[in-house]
Amino acid sequence: MSGLFITFEGGEGSGKSTQIKLVKTWLEETFPGREILVTREPGGTPEAELIRNILVTGAAEKLSVEAEALLMIASRTEHVQKVIIPALQRGAMVLSDRFSDSTLVYQGLAHDLPVEELIAIHEFGFDDLQPDITFLLDVPAELGLQRAEHRQYAQKDPKSEAESRFEDKGIAFHQRVRAGFLALADRYPGRVIVIDASQSPEHSDKQVKAHLAARLPDRP
Repeated sequence: MSGLFITFEGGEGSGKSTQIKLVKTWLEETFPGREILVTREPGGTPEAELIRNILVTGAAEKLSVEAEALLMIASRTEHVQKVIIPALQRGAMVLSDRFSDSTLVYQGLAHDLPVEELIAIHEFGFDDLQPDITFLLDVPAELGLQRAEHRQYAQKDPKSEAESRFEDKGIAFHQRVRAGFLALADRYPGRVIVIDASQSPEHSDKQVKAHLAARLPDRP
């Protein structure tokens, strides 16, 4: 595949959506004519979006963690096979808001589920496709949840308020999520780049673009 696969990971309120928008604009300016595809998880296809609705709405503990993990990977398999792989084969640059690392952390490390078993299910679904670059936007859990709450209030978006199932899991859970992401960064140092996202979006943007500029030597 001739494309480039970049993912953005992090806890709630880490600023992934904002950074993806900024990176998309920068890539379009830097690589004129190159297809830049932005997508998200869970979701990315009509069927995967239906699964997303099950996963992100309702009571925090409505699903067993095992069922949650299987639904996440089912949604991702649809997304990979129908969207991501075809785009990479076309030579597109794919920017995804979350990918496999989120499942390894949210359903795996934060709940003490065996990560190797989750990796095996990914391998069954789509040969465990890995991103070329992953940006981990790291913020303390308390700050991230404050941002997420403020975003919902500022947007006054009923859909955003409804999709708060993971935010409602409590501070201790989100502290484990942060620790899990940092553990994955240690496990995959060649792929995962940790960005201090506790300051302004502009500060994170500078860090992300500096790493991309170093990783993309074929820029015009």
